[in-house]
Amino acid sequence: MSSSSTEGAAPVSRKVIGLAVAGAVGGFLFGFDSSVVNGAVDAMADEFVMSEALTGFAVAVALLGCAAGAYLAGKVADRYGRIPAMKIGALLFLVSAVGTGLAFGVWDLIFWRLVGGLGIGLASVIAPAYISEISPRHVRGRLASLQQLAITTGIFAALLSDAVLANSAGGADGTLWFGIEAWRWMFIACAVPAAVYGWIAFRLPESPHFLVLNGKEDQARTIFNKLIPGDDIERHIREIRESIQQEKLSTKKGSLRGNRFGLLPVVWIGIILSVLQQFVGINVIFYYSTTLWKAVGFQEKDSLTISVATSVTNILVTLVAIALVDRIGRRPILLTGSIGMAASLGVMALAFSSAVGTGSEISLPGAWGPVALVAANVFVISFGASWGPLVWVLLGEIFPSRIRARALGLAAAAQWIANFAITLSFPIMAAGSLPLTYAMYAAFAAASFFFVMFKVPETNGMSLEQAETLFVPKGAPVAPLPVASTEAK
Repeated sequence: MSSSSTEGAAPVSRKVIGLAVAGAVGGFLFGFDSSVVNGAVDAMADEFVMSEALTGFAVAVALLGCAAGAYLAGKVADRYGRIPAMKIGALLFLVSAVGTGLAFGVWDLIFWRLVGGLGIGLASVIAPAYISEISPRHVRGRLASLQQLAITTGIFAALLSDAVLANSAGGADGTLWFGIEAWRWMFIACAVPAAVYGWIAFRLPESPHFLVLNGKEDQARTIFNKLIPGDDIERHIREIRESIQQEKLSTKKGSLRGNRFGLLPVVWIGIILSVLQQFVGINVIFYYSTTLWKAVGFQEKDSLTISVATSVTNILVTLVAIALVDRIGRRPILLTGSIGMAASLGVMALAFSSAVGTGSEISLPGAWGPVALVAANVFVISFGASWGPLVWVLLGEIFPSRIRARALGLAAAAQWIANFAITLSFPIMAAGSLPLTYAMYAAFAAASFFFVMFKVPETNGMSLEQAETLFVPKGAPVAPLPVASTEAK
């Protein structure tokens, strides 16, 4: 949809922007905690004498916790509210940071990473749900994209802190304050943003959508009056109520079950979007990039610097996505990103097909090293400007109000399981054939293009309740939308 779709729209209050930014801090922890392992992985493996398979599991096990946390987040958020779920996530982050940093054995390390994963899973669901529910329709895409911006900023902060700590100690396995190794301080550093997130959670108002769903309309009106003063508050309340009634007509109250392999079709769309986002292999770049670049000839210091530079690139292109998402729509950006990812991953597969040596002695001859480095950054640009932020935007707006938190939780859980599969398999697959590994990621990137082309409609410029109707199965009864709610189409 063109920019004209927002002409004449009411200006967004600073209060709304502030709440969206605060809600997105969960995304910062998500990015920080999930990527901090990048600089620690080699020293961690040496410390506990871990095999490639066990190293992969220690890195990936947090993602199993993420899947469980994402699944439980919907239940917690629907029963107790979005804010209590944020507080629980902050506590899990904090405990995990200290426990992982002081781990005395590999299984102790794995346990605390699992606990941290639960916190990441909660944050990955609550942040986009909360942001989408407090955002006006004409800027919902931009504000929802703050989740991905926060994630990429968290990734940058984690990689930067890794580089600073490792360089200060003369390596990740060097000692710093109190005789504690640098790689342990990398994990302990997670406690700082965890404490900030917890403090913010105690100051945020509850989602008005959650309040209406639970019969607390007076409280919802009070919050709407603060968020969008002068707007038609009763129209917003009415839209939420009618969305609830529509959902009751088309499916059992609050149920995710449907006739498409046991789930509603819209839930499957969310799951497949989530899985494809991970199956292109993006987190291989952020979890293993330091190891990867060391393997093709860079020193640890240079590899950490490259990883930080890549994360900065990721932030910048996410800003581009935020600027464009409500101007040109979701579909064009996703389709363009799919093409860029498929092409760059194909080039990486070609580059690594020229590699010589095996295992940690692999190297890329001639110009293939720089080509692989450029291709990896083109891949990050393509992902960061499209599938990174926009999948979270869509997950926040395609599900009916009655099932939003639980459906988003299920989709996010699928995303984390897919992330786990990619993260766990990469060390083993890379040891076998890096070209084949990147070719597989390229194939999934190509598949993402066709899925969006044929299964994902445009939702730009619509209210949450209008966007939901695009995903109602044919033949299902649909409650009429209020006339006032169509004015922004």
